[in-house]
Amino acid sequence: MPAQQRETRRLVVVDSSVLPEVFDKVIAVKKLIASGDEKSSASACKRVGISRSAYYKYKDYVFSYEEKLTQRIISIYTVLRDEPGVLAGFISNLHSLNANILTVNQSIPVDSVASVTISLRLNDDTQDIMMIKEILSKLRGVVDLKIISGE
Repeated sequence: MPAQQRETRRLVVVDSSVLPEVFDKVIAVKKLIASGDEKSSASACKRVGISRSAYYKYKDYVFSYEEKLTQRIISIYTVLRDEPGVLAGFISNLHSLNANILTVNQSIPVDSVASVTISLRLNDDTQDIMMIKEILSKLRGVVDLKIISGE
C-alpha cells in the first residue's frame, strides 16, 4: 500500500447489507480456515463461492465486527495453593462461567503457592467481571485474585 494511502486509512463500521456480497464471503472463508473446517484457502473459496483472487484482494482488510471490536478480554492474576486439583478446579469454574480461556501462565510453586495469570475472552452471556472475581475468590486453594486488565 502506498504511503499516501496508509496515512488516510481509517476503520469504519458499515452494515453488511449495503456492501458487496464478496465481503461476507471473505469473512466466511476466513472462518472456515481458522476453524479448521477447510484446510486451504482454495477449498474454502470453492465452498463459499468466491475466487481466490477476490479472497486474497480483501482478506487483510475485511473483518467481522465481533472479531475486531467487541472482544471483551480480561487478564486475571491469582495466587493458588500448590495442591492437586486447585488449578483444574479454577479453570473448570471459568468454563462454567462461559469464559473462553486464551492463555494460562503459571510460575513454579514457591512456598506451596504459585502465581497464575489467565487471559479470558468474555462472551455476551458471561457474568459481570466483579461477579466472576467474587466467585473465583471463594474457590478452594485461591489465596489472592486480581483483575489486572480488561473492561
